[in-house]
Amino acid sequence: MRIGIPKEIKVHEYRVGMTPASVREAVAHGHEVFVERDAATRQGIGDDDYERAGAKMLTTAADVFAAADLIVKVKEPQPSEYAMLRRGQTLFTYLHLAPDPQQTRALLTADVVAVAYETVTSPRGGLPLLAPMSEVAGRMAIQAGAHCLEMEQGGRGMLLGGAAGVAPAKVVVLGGGVSGVNAVRMAIGLEAQVTVLDVNLERLYGLDQQFGAAVNTIFSTRQAIEDYVLEADLVVGAVLVPGAAAPKIVTANDVAAMKRGSVIVDISIDQGGCCETSRPTTHASPT
Repeated sequence: MRIGIPKEIKVHEYRVGMTPASVREAVAHGHEVFVERDAATRQGIGDDDYERAGAKMLTTAADVFAAADLIVKVKEPQPSEYAMLRRGQTLFTYLHLAPDPQQTRALLTADVVAVAYETVTSPRGGLPLLAPMSEVAGRMAIQAGAHCLEMEQGGRGMLLGGAAGVAPAKVVVLGGGVSGVNAVRMAIGLEAQVTVLDVNLERLYGLDQQFGAAVNTIFSTRQAIEDYVLEADLVVGAVLVPGAAAPKIVTANDVAAMKRGSVIVDISIDQGGCCETSRPTTHASPT
């Protein structure tokens, strides 16, 4: 098979579809791999690293798309890449089509075989390609939220773990999946006061067994969301519906009623995430 690795062009995307080690494995199994020049220089991986692994370096993304039967990316194709796709070509990447009808129409028009990382399911029902990114996003959500809580960023001027004589921040995590669990782990590690809400009682039971008294587990209802979100200093949205757009469970009225300078980090926006402080507003990104 002829495999193509173009450079990612989505804003703030610095990853690459395959590392030199992965390329070497593919070449060892008889495949040809084409990599766009400078595809991974931002990671400190040079073109010579790919060449030593057996890849053939091509000058432009168009060259890569034209040469390959299988395109391996990280993020969904951008509008400038739609025209490079061709009928029968296979695209393997994160797609997140539910909130993106423009991309869905473009892929249908191109008549490609598009396989979304986030929907690949293991025999036990897990999401093995989404889980590692969710783990990173959950951990970074707390890091981004702590930064946004700084007064200079428009936040409340709080340390998550408080200090001697000062109460810790109240962190509320909406969703107890992979992202939520990792957000909880990080927040507990920073000695915040942590509450997690979920509609899955078995998951809440597992979190209670895993973290004990360090986390408050609450069944998610409209009333519970209002009660805990309005008192929170940092809210992390970590709700996932596989293959569908994430539900909006915190309303604009909820945000307006939150404490001034409190922070919302929503991992589930386009599976990417954003961070904002409530009245005033600033933005950052956990992923």
